[in-house]
Amino acid sequence: MPEGDSIHRARGQGDRQPDDVLVPVVPGLIRVGHKGADHVVPGNTVESFEAALEHGVDMIEFDVLRTRDGRLVLAHDYEDAASRECLTLAEGLDHFAGEAYAGVELDLDMKLPGFEGEVVEGLAERGLTGRSLVSTMYTDSLDRVGRLAPGLRRGWSVPRVRRNYMRSPLAVPAYAIARVMRARLPGQAAGRIRAGGCEAIMCHQILVSGRLVRRVHAAGGQVYVWTVDDVRRIRVLERLGVDGVITNDPRLFD
Repeated sequence: MPEGDSIHRARGQGDRQPDDVLVPVVPGLIRVGHKGADHVVPGNTVESFEAALEHGVDMIEFDVLRTRDGRLVLAHDYEDAASRECLTLAEGLDHFAGEAYAGVELDLDMKLPGFEGEVVEGLAERGLTGRSLVSTMYTDSLDRVGRLAPGLRRGWSVPRVRRNYMRSPLAVPAYAIARVMRARLPGQAAGRIRAGGCEAIMCHQILVSGRLVRRVHAAGGQVYVWTVDDVRRIRVLERLGVDGVITNDPRLFD
């Protein structure tokens, strides 16, 4: 291990042997603002992106959705898109191409498949490809992005969900299912990375484990964890060795 890397034993919520083991801490956790800084200013807006910048994030995650009238907008879901006047994809990318964001990476999260070409073209036209990562829950979309832009980083978001079942009456069976997924994910994630299907895993915090981090790193990939709004959990994940943490409140990184 390189000189200066530290070793910690990570004991987090739900972490048990054999996943609870000594792992190196990743130097410089990548601080990612979810929708910008959604708990500071409503997300996927210029004001939220500016708030994320003000609080020193390394990367800004934002959502792209095709509305029913055919527009590509920065919105998390159809309800969000219908509730306000959304930035278009072009307007959002123009904003991120500004000098103020030159030192910030981007995570463009495609909520649905079908507009991969427009995303790839939009990033390339503004010179944003080199500091962008395109993420989605749909592996076919990742494959298409890979064919269209071989140098563009891709993140596989897991699991594929439409809402947060951890906060619903279905939480108990959801946790049981998550335990099975958590056991299978390290092998699946490492296999997809080795096969050239993506470069990063965007993992819900309930599925992250030391074994996942080790297998993904061994395959040459990165692990980002979403969406973490508790400072103690952020510290546990940092000790676990994840590459990046996505939060609604970038003030927690302070």
